[in-house]
Amino acid sequence: YLLIIGKVEFSNLKCTSWDPEWVDFEYCYLKAYNRTFRYLSLKAKLYKLPVKEIKVNFALLKRFGGLKTTLYNITIDGCKFVKDETKANPIITYLYGFYRVYSNINHTCPYDHDIIMEKIPATVFDTQFSEILPFARGEYLFKSNWIYQSNNKASVHVYLSYT
Repeated sequence: YLLIIGKVEFSNLKCTSWDPEWVDFEYCYLKAYNRTFRYLSLKAKLYKLPVKEIKVNFALLKRFGGLKTTLYNITIDGCKFVKDETKANPIITYLYGFYRVYSNINHTCPYDHDIIMEKIPATVFDTQFSEILPFARGEYLFKSNWIYQSNNKASVHVYLSYT
């Protein structure tokens, strides 16, 4: 058997607060540790604590001929998902796998602290894209929108290429 595994490289990271009185980003960056190891980190400062409810919209898009084609676009109740992810939609569980062990979003609501995603390596995306649910080579955008009381409070967009 010939095993071909792809490689993911981060190309950009954008964190946007749509309501700075509710949430703001202390930091949001990509960092190259060396030529082969890159990671992303972000810290969202929450100002209206505790957060007892949150909806999250996840979308995965692929660039195809200049247009972005939506592969997945799902909105979930974030508190219910973390409470019992074993019963959740398998696509959401897959998307959560990108950052699960690198964040402090690993318990049920309420959240009474800032949200941190620290040093998520591109190698996590390698595994997710090539071993768990294989994808075609190309340019992708992983979007998440964080919604409180029907208002989008923040967005995180991770741009990457899969070769």
